[in-house]
Amino acid sequence: MVSLIPVVVLLASIIIMIITRGAEAAQAVSHYILLAAAVLTAAIAVIGYKCRWSTLWHGIKRSAAQILPAVPILALIGTVAATWMMSGVVPTLIYYGLDIISPSLFLFLACAVCSAISVLSGSSWTTIATIGVAFMGIGSVMGYSEGWIAGAIISGAYFGDKVSPLSDTTVLASSSCGVDLFTHIKYLMITTIPSMLIAMLVFLAVGFVHGDVEQVQSHDILVHLQSTFNLTPWTLIVPVVTCVLIVLRVKTLVTLAVSTLMGLVAMFVFQPQVASSIGGGWFMASLDVMLTETAIQTGNDMLDSLVATGGVEGMMPTIYLVLCAMTFGGVMIGSGMIASITRTFTRRLHSPRSIVGATVGSGMLFNSFTGDQYLSIILGGNVFKKLYEDNGLERRLLSRSLEDSISVTSVLIPWNSCGVTQSTVLGVATLTYLPYCIFNYISPIMSLIVVRIGYKIVRTGK
Repeated sequence: MVSLIPVVVLLASIIIMIITRGAEAAQAVSHYILLAAAVLTAAIAVIGYKCRWSTLWHGIKRSAAQILPAVPILALIGTVAATWMMSGVVPTLIYYGLDIISPSLFLFLACAVCSAISVLSGSSWTTIATIGVAFMGIGSVMGYSEGWIAGAIISGAYFGDKVSPLSDTTVLASSSCGVDLFTHIKYLMITTIPSMLIAMLVFLAVGFVHGDVEQVQSHDILVHLQSTFNLTPWTLIVPVVTCVLIVLRVKTLVTLAVSTLMGLVAMFVFQPQVASSIGGGWFMASLDVMLTETAIQTGNDMLDSLVATGGVEGMMPTIYLVLCAMTFGGVMIGSGMIASITRTFTRRLHSPRSIVGATVGSGMLFNSFTGDQYLSIILGGNVFKKLYEDNGLERRLLSRSLEDSISVTSVLIPWNSCGVTQSTVLGVATLTYLPYCIFNYISPIMSLIVVRIGYKIVRTGK
């Protein structure tokens, strides 16, 4: 009960902020709430239970080992988004997308394309930061709400992140449970395919209900895009080369850095008028685009907001929030509070239904406590492995349950590294897109349904 106090305080504070000031305001102060919860956790551990500071510091270091490598990636995502916009890559994709894609099929296609790219790349973050940003622009012009657009993009991206053999989370979930990678993926399909089919059907139905885009609005956007940018297929060399690097499994940092440099070169080659409007020569213009907020006056208010970029400066609130989540998660681990909560809930579990239910529930709680999906998967594997063995349940059931509950729900939590990153990149508050991420919240539900039916739930007999 004592271990739950910081969690209750954290969740209650955020809920109160949402009710009184709205979802965006709550997300803006989430880092202060996380730090306050971390201080409360440390005070309870040190004052109430004589816990050593070195023990808490060990927990923070463990959390930092998983989360800090994401910080330079976050910064580079900001530079990629900015350079792709200023170089005309995203405007060109928006232009061709409006010309080719039927509005009725937009959500369905956005989800399908993002899932395909994510399967090939194994990375939801890279998929959303590149093609996802373009789809946000296309969908906004078509009149879709930002929640539906982001929901379709995230659903597709996290499908690939969940099942791709190239995905870090897929490899981590299988290895932490001692399961062969492709055995894990094959077993994962039992819950993942139905979840994705339901999501795709929903997006297809919503698209047909939505109807066609207003042609006047679409025509106006196309005219202003043409007058502001030099829209040429040659700009698409940048995303094509980026996709090649992704398929070749080049390191994420290198891929994003190369993509940023190509975007800068493309800006000076294809959009000299944009570069000159920024001013300061090629060096200062490059720094301004990558590091600071950049706005272009197109003559259309909606298009102005679409082509505005934040660079590294725009990603700094995200980085702050990730570091605060790392601190809270580290103190919760170091104090032993996460282990205490988990032991309490798993002590009397014996049936497959109750054990999988506890795994799914704990997975989502781990995402909230630690602020990081990788750390949550590792914790889940360590905490539940013996429970599954003692009850004669296969390890592949554990690895699947962890993926169903952790990999896909991390993006739904405002202070989790995934949630805050995608919210910043797409420009949509986490709590705004949460109801529309059909695949992400159907997956844990499907995991519970399958275990209740008993389909391919095998007792080992040990």
